[in-house]
Amino acid sequence: MADLEALERWVSPLLQRIEPAARTKLARTVAKDLRRSQQQRVITQRNPDGSPYAPRKPRQLRGKKGRVRRKVKMFQKMRTATYLKAQGDAAGASVGFAGRIARIANVHQKGLKDRVARGGAVVQYEQRELLGFTDAEIDHLRDTLLAHLTL
Repeated sequence: MADLEALERWVSPLLQRIEPAARTKLARTVAKDLRRSQQQRVITQRNPDGSPYAPRKPRQLRGKKGRVRRKVKMFQKMRTATYLKAQGDAAGASVGFAGRIARIANVHQKGLKDRVARGGAVVQYEQRELLGFTDAEIDHLRDTLLAHLTL
């Protein structure tokens, strides 16, 4: 996180010198790139530090006779562009979840307690960082900013 703050201090005066329209275009590009890399990391089920997500608790996959439910990867729908929003304007860029999904993502991001279903039991969820910066993402962000500023 210190690298990201240092990058922000370094790039802020430079970004203030370019026009708002160019900043908006740059912010949208950065936000889309970050969303794409976050989606890829969620597909591989990895935290930003490279460690794998905590596995799901074991559950019964055979409900009725003859019926076997298949295992589904965690956060399969949450990683889609419908739920993982990327926004950029002249003031900045942001990538995050919106609406009801944001609460669910927050519970997993921080490892909080929540109800499994409405009226169901309260469960302590394992921490699974859905959003976060890897070193490669910070380097890509720095390269994107430098490429845009040299134009």
